[in-house]
Amino acid sequence: MNEHPQFHNNLIAPCGMNCALCLAYLRSKNRCNGCNGSNNQKPASCVKCVIKNCEMPHFLGSIFCCDCEKYPCTRLKQLDKRYRTKYHMSMIDNLNTIRSEGLDYFVKREHDRWLCEKCGGTICVHRGSCLNCQSK
Repeated sequence: MNEHPQFHNNLIAPCGMNCALCLAYLRSKNRCNGCNGSNNQKPASCVKCVIKNCEMPHFLGSIFCCDCEKYPCTRLKQLDKRYRTKYHMSMIDNLNTIRSEGLDYFVKREHDRWLCEKCGGTICVHRGSCLNCQSK
Protein backbone atom coordinates (compact mmCIF):
# COMPACT_ATOMS: atom_id res chain seq x y z
CA MET A 1 0.00 0.00 0.00
CA ASN A 2 0.99 3.64 -0.37
CA GLU A 3 2.62 4.48 2.96
CA HIS A 4 3.49 8.06 2.05
CA PRO A 5 0.80 9.57 -0.15
CA GLN A 6 2.03 11.35 -3.22
CA PHE A 7 -0.34 13.99 -4.47
CA HIS A 8 0.74 15.46 -7.81
CA ASN A 9 -0.86 17.81 -10.30
CA ASN A 10 -0.69 15.13 -13.00
CA LEU A 11 -2.93 12.86 -10.90
CA ILE A 12 -5.90 15.19 -11.34
CA ALA A 13 -8.12 13.83 -14.10
CA PRO A 14 -9.94 16.04 -16.64
CA CYS A 15 -13.21 15.43 -14.72
CA GLY A 16 -11.70 16.66 -11.44
CA MET A 17 -11.12 13.24 -9.91
CA ASN A 18 -8.01 13.05 -7.79
CA CYS A 19 -6.58 9.71 -8.92
CA ALA A 20 -4.37 9.62 -5.79
CA LEU A 21 -7.57 8.76 -3.86
CA CYS A 22 -8.80 6.05 -6.22
CA LEU A 23 -8.77 2.42 -5.16
CA ALA A 24 -7.25 1.39 -8.50
CA TYR A 25 -4.33 3.79 -7.92
CA LEU A 26 -3.84 2.98 -4.24
CA ARG A 27 -3.91 -0.80 -4.47
CA SER A 28 -0.60 -2.61 -4.62
CA LYS A 29 -1.52 -5.27 -7.21
CA ASN A 30 -2.27 -4.23 -10.82
CA ARG A 31 -1.94 -0.60 -9.84
CA CYS A 32 -3.42 1.97 -12.21
CA ASN A 33 -1.24 4.92 -13.22
CA GLY A 34 -4.11 7.40 -13.00
CA CYS A 35 -6.29 8.87 -15.73
CA ASN A 36 -3.42 10.91 -17.19
CA GLY A 37 -1.01 7.96 -17.08
CA SER A 38 -0.51 5.15 -19.54
CA ASN A 39 -3.31 2.69 -20.21
CA ASN A 40 -1.20 -0.22 -18.90
CA GLN A 41 -3.03 -1.93 -16.02
CA LYS A 42 -5.81 0.66 -16.22
CA PRO A 43 -9.32 -0.78 -15.82
CA ALA A 44 -11.16 -1.04 -19.15
CA SER A 45 -13.85 1.36 -17.92
CA CYS A 46 -11.17 4.00 -17.37
CA VAL A 47 -9.56 3.45 -20.76
CA LYS A 48 -12.97 3.87 -22.43
CA CYS A 49 -14.07 6.80 -20.23
CA VAL A 50 -16.15 9.20 -22.31
CA ILE A 51 -15.10 12.19 -20.22
CA LYS A 52 -11.39 11.36 -20.35
CA ASN A 53 -11.60 10.78 -24.10
CA CYS A 54 -13.63 13.91 -24.83
CA GLU A 55 -11.84 16.00 -27.41
CA MET A 56 -13.36 19.33 -26.43
CA PRO A 57 -10.97 20.33 -23.60
CA HIS A 58 -7.96 19.27 -25.69
CA PHE A 59 -9.35 21.19 -28.64
CA LEU A 60 -9.53 24.26 -26.40
CA GLY A 61 -5.95 23.73 -25.21
CA SER A 62 -6.94 22.60 -21.73
CA ILE A 63 -6.87 19.36 -19.81
CA PHE A 64 -9.83 20.12 -17.51
CA CYS A 65 -13.53 19.97 -18.23
CA CYS A 66 -14.12 23.27 -16.39
CA ASP A 67 -12.58 25.12 -19.33
CA CYS A 68 -15.14 23.74 -21.77
CA GLU A 69 -18.06 25.84 -22.99
CA LYS A 70 -20.39 22.90 -22.20
CA TYR A 71 -19.19 22.67 -18.58
CA PRO A 72 -20.71 20.96 -16.77
CA CYS A 73 -21.90 18.56 -19.46
CA THR A 74 -24.51 15.86 -18.84
CA ARG A 75 -21.93 13.10 -18.42
CA LEU A 76 -19.97 15.11 -15.84
CA LYS A 77 -23.19 15.91 -13.96
CA GLN A 78 -24.05 12.19 -13.87
CA LEU A 79 -20.58 11.26 -12.60
CA ASP A 80 -20.70 14.05 -10.03
CA LYS A 81 -24.10 12.91 -8.76
CA ARG A 82 -22.86 9.32 -8.37
CA TYR A 83 -19.73 10.39 -6.49
CA ARG A 84 -21.66 12.82 -4.27
CA THR A 85 -24.14 10.09 -3.38
CA LYS A 86 -21.79 7.12 -2.96
CA TYR A 87 -18.50 8.70 -1.92
CA HIS A 88 -19.35 12.18 -0.58
CA MET A 89 -17.02 13.87 -3.05
CA SER A 90 -17.85 16.20 -5.93
CA MET A 91 -16.00 16.39 -9.22
CA ILE A 92 -17.71 19.69 -10.04
CA ASP A 93 -16.67 21.20 -6.69
CA ASN A 94 -13.13 20.00 -7.39
CA LEU A 95 -13.11 21.61 -10.84
CA ASN A 96 -14.61 24.84 -9.50
CA THR A 97 -11.82 25.00 -6.91
CA ILE A 98 -9.19 24.35 -9.59
CA ARG A 99 -10.70 27.13 -11.70
CA SER A 100 -10.97 29.66 -8.87
CA GLU A 101 -7.93 28.85 -6.70
CA GLY A 102 -5.57 27.06 -9.08
CA LEU A 103 -4.30 23.50 -9.42
CA ASP A 104 -1.48 23.83 -6.88
CA TYR A 105 -3.90 25.05 -4.20
CA PHE A 106 -6.31 22.22 -4.98
CA VAL A 107 -3.62 19.53 -4.77
CA LYS A 108 -2.39 20.90 -1.42
CA ARG A 109 -5.96 20.97 -0.10
CA GLU A 110 -6.51 17.40 -1.25
CA HIS A 111 -3.35 16.27 0.55
CA ASP A 112 -4.54 17.86 3.77
CA ARG A 113 -8.09 16.59 3.35
CA TRP A 114 -7.34 12.95 2.52
CA LEU A 115 -4.25 12.28 4.66
CA CYS A 116 -4.79 9.55 7.26
CA GLU A 117 -4.14 11.14 10.65
CA LYS A 118 -3.34 7.77 12.18
CA CYS A 119 -0.62 6.42 9.87
CA GLY A 120 0.04 9.09 7.23
CA GLY A 121 -1.43 6.98 4.42
CA THR A 122 -4.17 8.06 2.05
CA ILE A 123 -7.89 7.77 2.68
CA CYS A 124 -9.36 5.93 -0.31
CA VAL A 125 -12.38 7.78 -1.69
CA HIS A 126 -14.01 4.49 -2.73
CA ARG A 127 -13.57 2.77 0.63
CA GLY A 128 -13.80 5.76 2.94
CA SER A 129 -10.83 4.46 4.90
CA CYS A 130 -7.06 4.23 4.80
CA LEU A 131 -5.87 1.15 2.95
CA ASN A 132 -2.83 0.96 5.25
CA CYS A 133 -4.49 0.94 8.67
CA GLN A 134 -8.21 0.84 7.80
CA SER A 135 -8.77 4.02 9.83
CA LYS A 136 -11.76 6.10 8.72
